[in-house]
Amino acid sequence: MAGFLAKIFAWFLESRIFGAFLLYILKRNNLIHKLVTNAELEDSPVYVPLHPFEELNEKEVKHVNSDLSPSEQVQQAVGCLPLPSEKIVNGLKPSSRRWTVMDYSKAYSSGEITPYKVAERLVAAIHESSSPPLDMAFFINYDAEDILRQAKESTLRYQRGEPRSVLDGVPVAIKDEIDCSPYPTTGGTKWLHKFRPCKSDAFCILRLRSCGVVIIGKTNMHELGAGTSGINPHYGATRNPYDPSRISGGSSSGSAAVVAAGLCPVALGVDGGGSVRMPAALCGVVGFKPTFGRVPHSGVLPLNWTVGMVGVLAGTIEDALIVYAAINGPVPSHETSVIPPPKMYFPMLQSTNSVSDITLARYGEWFNDCSDDIRTCCSLALHKLSEKHGWKTVDVTIPDIEAMRLAHYLTIGSECTAALSSYLEKLDIAESGWDVRVALSVYGAFSGEDYIKAQKLRNRQIQFHRNIFTKADVIVTPTVGVTAYPILNDALHTGELDYINGAALVRYQIAGNFLGLPAVTVPVGYDKKGLPIGLQFIGRPWSEPTLIHIAHAMQTLCISEYRKPQAFYDLLKKD
Repeated sequence: MAGFLAKIFAWFLESRIFGAFLLYILKRNNLIHKLVTNAELEDSPVYVPLHPFEELNEKEVKHVNSDLSPSEQVQQAVGCLPLPSEKIVNGLKPSSRRWTVMDYSKAYSSGEITPYKVAERLVAAIHESSSPPLDMAFFINYDAEDILRQAKESTLRYQRGEPRSVLDGVPVAIKDEIDCSPYPTTGGTKWLHKFRPCKSDAFCILRLRSCGVVIIGKTNMHELGAGTSGINPHYGATRNPYDPSRISGGSSSGSAAVVAAGLCPVALGVDGGGSVRMPAALCGVVGFKPTFGRVPHSGVLPLNWTVGMVGVLAGTIEDALIVYAAINGPVPSHETSVIPPPKMYFPMLQSTNSVSDITLARYGEWFNDCSDDIRTCCSLALHKLSEKHGWKTVDVTIPDIEAMRLAHYLTIGSECTAALSSYLEKLDIAESGWDVRVALSVYGAFSGEDYIKAQKLRNRQIQFHRNIFTKADVIVTPTVGVTAYPILNDALHTGELDYINGAALVRYQIAGNFLGLPAVTVPVGYDKKGLPIGLQFIGRPWSEPTLIHIAHAMQTLCISEYRKPQAFYDLLKKD
């Protein structure tokens, strides 16, 4: 539904007369009663998916001391990168090449261009992309003066020969769910920042700033993260750079789109239900979500505190590793944790060819439950990967998938409602989009008993997946079940209610969030319309190095076929 139908539906849900009955019908028809509320479960509830750290004895990794500064950790990550392959670089058409963090760093260090010059081009590109006829709606907020100020300071550091790291002067965009001065944190709403002002930078932003990045603004997102399309009735529908008539995916829509369009090599998102990996796959970029608890959540809107995680969207897996190194650090003193700090290892990517004995778990039904183009493309990519490296693929079964999806939905909805409860009491509901009004009505219908049953299901699924990881190193799936679909005109003003496409997009994402597992998506091809397709790898807790190794191996096999989007900006071009 969209437009007038969405409004009518929201009115009925909010009605004191019809609302309770409609919500009961919705929960019954969507099997929440059968699979969650009335499920007979002997498992104990697990409320937070914090996994005790264990040594995994991963191959070709480097141990990184936890007392290093962000810049020092970045330097350690750079030391793990492969030397540039002339074959790969020359195999890329100039028009399809996205500039990487190292490209920016080398251009600045050589004096070929300055951060200030790049910032001038960037500001012009943001203005062009935000205006008719493009109206890409990449950003909720950006400040040209602040961008140029940061870039000027970076330029001076390079002139003195004192860049803070390879990230110095590199443009980085931030999802508007993360506190980052001088901007308000709206969460995609027109009202949240009025109740919850942004008082300081989030932990991850402080670490990025210490590396010298140029923060270029707050990217658009699905309102409150409560949807998968990235259509925001307040700030515009973030359009897919590969086809601006189609969605970019949500909820980290703007962060995926700006990377795809070349406005920055990397951006931060928050992944509560595939919100980094879905838009990354739809926009043809890398999306990386670490293990729950790996990156401190301080300064991130507490919309989904047991399933959400700061994640990285990047043009390449190498850039994702560099930024992961920057934001990864000890938990601040005010963030409690019941587990000892996990050790940190980085993958030695120049050694991927020597990483042997990898076993990939494949659930056949997942490869059948997607479009024909996605199934064909992902199956071929997996075959290439196994053939190239001699890695083994085993078939597995993941039981109760629909129950897990509903339990996650119930959890994220309950946590969102609880986090916003003091604000919602004061809110004029007319300030929210119609699709979000429906979502908040449904979230509010979940009971405490529903929530506890969902956490029992979380424990059950943790055990199921733990058993799979005794047989395999990672689980491999298509990232999404459909490619980017068209934006309806009616949805531009109301948002949309699309259960079919929404379920197809989120289908493969849930384990990463609900169970706290690390996951990464890599572009592996395109459908018949030229829209990107991603392949996802889900790892056991704390196995980020192995995931990045596998993602890098997959990227190496596919990168020569990457294509330029319709909306694309080359910020390092020579005049």
